[in-house]
Amino acid sequence: DIDTESGKAAARAIAIDLLATLHAHVGDLNRVTRIVKVMSLVNSTPEFTEQHLVTNGASELLAEVFGDKGKHARSAFGVAQIPLGACVEIEMIAEVKAA
Repeated sequence: DIDTESGKAAARAIAIDLLATLHAHVGDLNRVTRIVKVMSLVNSTPEFTEQHLVTNGASELLAEVFGDKGKHARSAFGVAQIPLGACVEIEMIAEVKAA
């Protein structure tokens, strides 16, 4: 029940959470050598075709944070439902330098 811009904002917020999780795991985001891939599942109706625009919220943030290292492959899919009624779910794969 939200529009594309609200979905994009939600995807950006999820990317912030993903970065916090990554930071907690590796200790320093400067160890990230590149963002490899982002996969986005967008809770949407069959008529909605702007999943890629929703996912831009996450992709744009990663480019802002990491510059060229934030450019990544990605997939964006529309799905009938996501657990707990979330509007978007995002998975991220990052390459990290050894400590």
